[in-house]
Amino acid sequence: MIIGKSKKEIEKMRAAGQLAGLVLKELRSMVRPGVTTLEINRAAERMICDAGALPTFKGYHGFPYSICASVNEQVVHGFPSDYQLREGDIFSIDCGATLEGFVGDTATTVPVGTVSDEWLDLVRITEECLDRAIEECRPGKHLGDIGAAVQEHAEAHRYSVVRDYVGHGIGRRMHEDPQIPNYGKRGQGPKIRAGYCFAVEPMINLGTHYTKVLADGWTVVTLDGKPSAHAEHTIAITEEGPEVLTKIAL
Repeated sequence: MIIGKSKKEIEKMRAAGQLAGLVLKELRSMVRPGVTTLEINRAAERMICDAGALPTFKGYHGFPYSICASVNEQVVHGFPSDYQLREGDIFSIDCGATLEGFVGDTATTVPVGTVSDEWLDLVRITEECLDRAIEECRPGKHLGDIGAAVQEHAEAHRYSVVRDYVGHGIGRRMHEDPQIPNYGKRGQGPKIRAGYCFAVEPMINLGTHYTKVLADGWTVVTLDGKPSAHAEHTIAITEEGPEVLTKIAL
């Protein structure tokens, strides 16, 4: 069941979303060659806790860290570690904050130093896919319109769309109904209504869309070892259209 949110609840989600967005902005500024992904995780946890919130990911189904830190061929759910970011990497940071009982969830993929044009294009198109998906988050549209917008744009540029992991509803819990695939057909699925809140998150691969999970039970990688990019915002659907709750001016 899709849980609609009242204006008061959306106010609380806006506060959680702004916190998550601000944390992600700060983490993005830390990304450079030589920094470890564990350092970035520690900074995220400190900022979230200092704001009186909880790192949503930590302990979620046993996940041991406060961010997901996914490098290059890692799609999502990567473990922060002592890995030192290298010139030419792309680094996906996924961050969630729970404030006064509501969740903000956001992600971005950051180039590390000088990155190849091929990989930069992947990051750019992934961000464009997210923008196009957000535009479909309007009352009267269908869930299938969101996935179709992502799939059409990604495949037009000869990228593949991850099928095994999808976006989701969000509110008091990080994962609520509905699931929001990044592929689909326009006009299909439930109608979108004002008051719904979604976490929309394209995951786009340079090569195949197939993935596998590493031995840690969490880290998802592309099956062919080619890079993947990830972008996510938490969105409230209003009568006027989508409000991006996690958007912060860079």
